[in-house]
Amino acid sequence: MELPHHEDVSPGTGSLPPRAWYATSDAAAFSLNGPWRFRLSPTPDAEDEAFAADGYDSTAWDDITVPGHWVLQGHGAPHYTNQLYPFPLDAPRVPTENPTGDHLHTFDLPAAWPREGAAVLRFDGVDSCARVWLNGTELGDFKGSRLAHEFAVGELLRPTGNVLAVRVHQWSAGSYLEDQDQWWLPGIFRDVTLLHRPAGSAGDFFVHAAYDHRAGTGTLRVDAGTAGRVTVPALGIDVPTSRSVTVPVEPWTAETPRLYDAVLATPGERIPLRVGFRTVAVEDGVITVNGRPVLFRGVNRHEFHPETGRALAPDTMRADVLLMKRHNINAVRTSHYPPHPAFLDLCDELGLWVIDECDLETHGFQAVGWRGNPVDDDRWTPALLDRAARMVERDKNHASVIMWSLGNECGTGRGLTAMADWIRARDAGRLLHYEGDRSCADTDVYSRMYADHAEVERIGRGEDEGPRRRAGLPFLLCEYAHAMGNGPGGLGAYQRLFETYERLQGGFVWEWIDHGIAHPAYGYAYGGDFGEEPHDGNFVCDGLLFPDRTPSPGLVEYKKVIEPVRIEGDGRAGTVAVTNLHDFAGLAHLAFTWSYDQDGVPVADGVLAVPPVGPGGRAEVKLPPPPPHGPDTETQWTVRAVLADATAWAPRGHVVAWAQLPAGDGRTRPVPDGAAAPRTADGHRLTLGPAAFDARTGDLLALGDRAITGLRLDVWRAPTDNDNGMPWRPEPSVAARWRALGLHRMRHRVDAVEPTADGLTVRTRVAPAASDLALRTEYRWTSDGDRLTLRLSVTPEGDWTQPLPRLGISFGLPGGADRVRWFGGGPGEAYPDTATASLLGVWESDVDALQTPYVRPQENGARPGIRWAELGGLRIESADRPWLTARRWTTHQLDAAAHRTDLTPGDTVWVTLDAGQHGIGTNSCGPGVLPQYALHPRPTTLRCVFAPAGG
Repeated sequence: MELPHHEDVSPGTGSLPPRAWYATSDAAAFSLNGPWRFRLSPTPDAEDEAFAADGYDSTAWDDITVPGHWVLQGHGAPHYTNQLYPFPLDAPRVPTENPTGDHLHTFDLPAAWPREGAAVLRFDGVDSCARVWLNGTELGDFKGSRLAHEFAVGELLRPTGNVLAVRVHQWSAGSYLEDQDQWWLPGIFRDVTLLHRPAGSAGDFFVHAAYDHRAGTGTLRVDAGTAGRVTVPALGIDVPTSRSVTVPVEPWTAETPRLYDAVLATPGERIPLRVGFRTVAVEDGVITVNGRPVLFRGVNRHEFHPETGRALAPDTMRADVLLMKRHNINAVRTSHYPPHPAFLDLCDELGLWVIDECDLETHGFQAVGWRGNPVDDDRWTPALLDRAARMVERDKNHASVIMWSLGNECGTGRGLTAMADWIRARDAGRLLHYEGDRSCADTDVYSRMYADHAEVERIGRGEDEGPRRRAGLPFLLCEYAHAMGNGPGGLGAYQRLFETYERLQGGFVWEWIDHGIAHPAYGYAYGGDFGEEPHDGNFVCDGLLFPDRTPSPGLVEYKKVIEPVRIEGDGRAGTVAVTNLHDFAGLAHLAFTWSYDQDGVPVADGVLAVPPVGPGGRAEVKLPPPPPHGPDTETQWTVRAVLADATAWAPRGHVVAWAQLPAGDGRTRPVPDGAAAPRTADGHRLTLGPAAFDARTGDLLALGDRAITGLRLDVWRAPTDNDNGMPWRPEPSVAARWRALGLHRMRHRVDAVEPTADGLTVRTRVAPAASDLALRTEYRWTSDGDRLTLRLSVTPEGDWTQPLPRLGISFGLPGGADRVRWFGGGPGEAYPDTATASLLGVWESDVDALQTPYVRPQENGARPGIRWAELGGLRIESADRPWLTARRWTTHQLDAAAHRTDLTPGDTVWVTLDAGQHGIGTNSCGPGVLPQYALHPRPTTLRCVFAPAGG
């Protein structure tokens, strides 16, 4: 049986051979982006093909914007799966229920359009299969959603009334090759452009620009399909195409992205080029660029916008690169397909290492033991080779692209080997990457996902078992530190391994941005919110950016962990050591500043003179004498490395790295002694200094004129995505174990309320139902008359085998509170294994701004190391440096919420002060909490002093 074109395993028909993409030339170009006419049918055969004929009346159709996805413009709905195909596995067949979008666009040629020469119609991206007609003539069809396809159309064009018709099928044989972890979003989502091709135009061309780090010279050769000349004015180069020339140059690197303006001139066209000279190799088992090893501080980047999906505007692409550079990211893996080529132009210009990944993933076949996997089926090999060629040919002239990736999560097979062989034959100047084959038969690097810290260290030490070939390859974590919800935790421990073992050349955090789709009822929608089945819930929201591109605390943490300058020292001795962790750049582009802080407030500042330090070098400098301070003052130095001048990616003064160095022994203010005796006002109320208690239960009712409610031991937190773990794992997550134990519904029994001459002691037993485990809790209250002191003591009872989510006290402030001011860690949230970026100081925020707006609500907003805090008329001090959280809903309300819009602020602010928090980890798709950050029950004390604010 002959299959319809959209179910054919071939890559398509009619397309021109792939070639290099370039943004501009002096040949005419005409964008066909904008409003198109659109009709959606539920099946491919629901409508005939008459719409493609000249003169078809489409007035009854709707309008749609191209580039765009029809499911984001009111036609149908998005569908999210991580791994599973949303249709039966019967490759290459797809269901008859196959949404099909017919697109029509009528256009006139510009008045200045040349009358002579050929023309090409280019589609930069259509998901998932397109059939194309121009002026009633069928041009062909194609698959390969994130790849460019061109058709020769010169003879079909007319000055006015051109009609372009495109039929797009959501599902096709190509869908089996595009099972990436993302929304399924059909449509013409990248640019559509008409290109004039004058006689003698360039056609394809390949810019070879190598760098010899020993001689300091670059060798340039441009191979072109049409003879011409290449000029580079800054280098005095003027040579014919296909001729090599070697001259002294400044090399291109991600840290120093030196590009030379050049021109490729053929008889019919002049093409501006931006040439970067660099050489990539593996030497002695290490990836080198220009002869030096590189450490990838990387991120995986899907293309996404909350309103337009994968249809990204140029300013959005630039915003991504600027944010990466400003957060010390130096590398990007284009997961899991080639990006819009304009993004690679930005990587060339601003400086990012790029692993360019082919539009290939067959992950869903894992569900059936990889039976029928296309990459091991020779019938599919032409489609695989077409995808490899379209990636390589389109992107081969980008200096930033230093590796080609065969694809992602495809298992193993002959088709991958065929791709690797073809790429190596076409472009020997870059490395090959693929994670899915542990034998590394087709790759130049050993790549893994989500290996835990212990395994990564074994690999670094050369103690991992595996094929001999693999043992000699550099190692990358192409995905790690799954940035889903609150987290990721454990970043610093990974980075220390990368910096210790030369073979470990860094990794790429998964991933760049949450794929939350803007939704009127939910704020942002995730899997299942459109009624789709199957789906993978909020697993699509796993980025370092929130959907609106606001940096998450995870990105702020990552920036700190991967700083290219390490600042250490002894603040008491007044010495600072500065280590340059750049691979290529010195520190001349940075200025160093210091401030001297007393109780979190800078009282002096200045410039720190740091001598020239080359990459890998270290310098020690002396801080000035500290200003005087009182005996009960916490002092520290804050040293920053900032941009000395504005760059293309950040303004002057942008902070690149920082450190805080204690200058003294810290804050040692004593807890006030109890002097006031409790007094019973009536049979039910007891007063102690400024506080009132319930005489029967021992509950704190008020402090001065500020009502307080529900103060008691609390161990529950709304589980994070990392607490909830991976639902497909057979073992229960830590959150599931917490719920099974009943930690979300602890019961409190009052065993004693004991007024004494110098205070009040309340003894309780806090325990989950159906268990003999408990936490014996003693609240010891004293007062000096003006302030109230709590000494909380917690003793575990029974055989506890599970960690606690958190351990501290919570209470409500009825009537609310607007502003919070504190001396401690900030300005953002931090947890035991995500606190590297927490800066000690005096901070102020309103309560609402303390909340971290994760797409799926969960535990968030804790500020660590609190010395004192003021909110709602209260001042709280503690020498135990607890975590502080304040929010306008309870933990249980937070736990129950599925979307931000489920959280309705109440008239009570709920405050928690935690002696301990369980770490965060990255177990949503990676290792759990490292042992040192697990909160195992043990005898714990927490001391806090309460007083009226300003008192």
